[in-house]
Amino acid sequence: MEKQIKNNRAANTGTHEIVISRELDAPRALVWKAWTDPEHIEEWWGPEGFSTEVEELDLKEGGKWRYVMIGQDGKRYPSEGVFKEIVKPDRITSTDEFGEDFENSASLDLPHGIIVTTLFEDLRGKTELTVRIMHRTAEDKKKHQDMGVMEGWNSSLDCLQEYLENNLTEK
Repeated sequence: MEKQIKNNRAANTGTHEIVISRELDAPRALVWKAWTDPEHIEEWWGPEGFSTEVEELDLKEGGKWRYVMIGQDGKRYPSEGVFKEIVKPDRITSTDEFGEDFENSASLDLPHGIIVTTLFEDLRGKTELTVRIMHRTAEDKKKHQDMGVMEGWNSSLDCLQEYLENNLTEK
């Protein structure tokens, strides 16, 4: 049985961009904390069934990040980027690339030059989280879609909502 996604919206907003939005039942400060604190990120990041290691997170403009998602089979999926803009608690913009050590055993033609902007909008105690994924070309967008980017992000956001409900409270 397929898991029902609540408050989810995804859209193709042009030839180069994918937008995924989710209303999260948690205050913006908590969502920001879960999104930016390595200890929290490692508890929810990635699609269901994956674990994540935060190898680097220098949360400042020009700072680098590197996360490695690990599948149930032990396969590692590194991704990394550079923060372009951080406006706490409103938005984060960064590059997003597959790590150089990404094991591409399926010989996928990977997309490059991805820019991700994450928006955190306060909804009086809840948060509208919007992930805007901009690709260099329409072809790179299609490659990313064919890899399951929308399903992966939606599963990750399910994990985030569950983590927020069960582990974070406002103090």
